Amino acid sequence: MDLTEKQLSSETMYEGSFITIRRDKILLPNGNESYRVVIRHPGAACVLAVTDNDEVVLVRQWRYAVGKPLLELPAGKLDFGEDPAVCALRELGEETPYTADTVELLNTFYTAVGFCDEIMYLYKAHGVRLGSTLENDEDEFTETVLLSREAVKTALKNNEIQDAKTLVGLQQWLMET
Repeated sequence: MDLTEKQLSSETMYEGSFITIRRDKILLPNGNESYRVVIRHPGAACVLAVTDNDEVVLVRQWRYAVGKPLLELPAGKLDFGEDPAVCALRELGEETPYTADTVELLNTFYTAVGFCDEIMYLYKAHGVRLGSTLENDEDEFTETVLLSREAVKTALKNNEIQDAKTLVGLQQWLMET
């Protein structure tokens, strides 16, 4: 069965500094026409950084859209043309006092495929240590939180971690032997 939906026309509803919202008229596989509202996003990178004490580096950050602070892996959107690995290292250094020598791509995934094309690159940091001299963006405020594997398991069991990229990254970490 061909599941392809074909774009017939498109109108921009909003164009911001890094997202565009479009309303597309589409042709469905059965020949009917419909509409899709899509958020176009440049993509983002997140980083699973683990200290020599086997503690994962997380940030607590207020998330306006949900009206509360969330516990998350350090992450951020890609700048135009930016290598996702460079973004992951930059975000670790901006959002936490930690830095790393290198990162290794673990996975890529879409964050909200029902309405957004944002792709997330999940990296694991190597050579994690204190020493970042970078700072958060002027409109960004984060608190660094270190959690052991057991503390992560407890936080997951108690539904204290609700961010999708963080759930994906922490599950990868917990599966390591």
